[in-house]
Amino acid sequence: MANTKVGSTKKQSRLTRRKFLRTALAVPPAIALAACSAPAPATTPPQATAAIQPTSVPPPAPALAPTQAPTQPPPTEPAPTQAAQVLPPTPACTDDDDVTLAQTEGPFYTPNSPERTSLLEPGMAGTKMLLTGHVLSTDCRLIAGALVDFWHADDNGVYDNVGYQLRGHQFTDDAGQYSLETIVPGLYPGRTRHFHVKVQAANQPILTTQLYFPGEPRNDTDSIFQPDLLMSAQDIDEGQQAAFDFVLAIS
Repeated sequence: MANTKVGSTKKQSRLTRRKFLRTALAVPPAIALAACSAPAPATTPPQATAAIQPTSVPPPAPALAPTQAPTQPPPTEPAPTQAAQVLPPTPACTDDDDVTLAQTEGPFYTPNSPERTSLLEPGMAGTKMLLTGHVLSTDCRLIAGALVDFWHADDNGVYDNVGYQLRGHQFTDDAGQYSLETIVPGLYPGRTRHFHVKVQAANQPILTTQLYFPGEPRNDTDSIFQPDLLMSAQDIDEGQQAAFDFVLAIS
């Protein structure tokens, strides 16, 4: 009997261990591991560096430079005024200078034009122009009281052969200077842009010639054109400004 009990006890003991093993194997591995290991503290996954910017302390403000007494700006040269823009003589006069070239009078000269320094009239079409210059001798003496007689075509290239539109004469002042207000002449058929002029010192021969504009396309095809008779010209606010000095042979 004693042996039977002992064997029964051992059998029950073995059955109990089998049951335990079966029970243990039936438990999911996650639970088993959780039961066998101590709970680990929760960790925060690392954040991307660009996502969270470290708090920065603004840099201290730079120290202010000591206040300096204001200094005067360097003097600047005044801009040239319109009156100061004096065009150089054309041609420049030197001792024994050549006389201004003579040219044909053309068919449209009218004598006895009015004495005036402005040929402008109310309502006249065209670009305004100021022409200035001197009358000199070949030894560069300024000639006062010289006659300067101008005529030219209108804005459409037409000459007034009935009246005295765009025709007029004047006399040089004590400094041998003349000044003419007029318009830029239009293009006469077959010719480049030009002025007609007669110049005469007192009791001396008359010089008849023409003046030309620089940069005109027809200068290259006009058979009468002479580069020595080119004016110095430039654009100004009111239109154009030009200059030419006449050199006369004085006996």
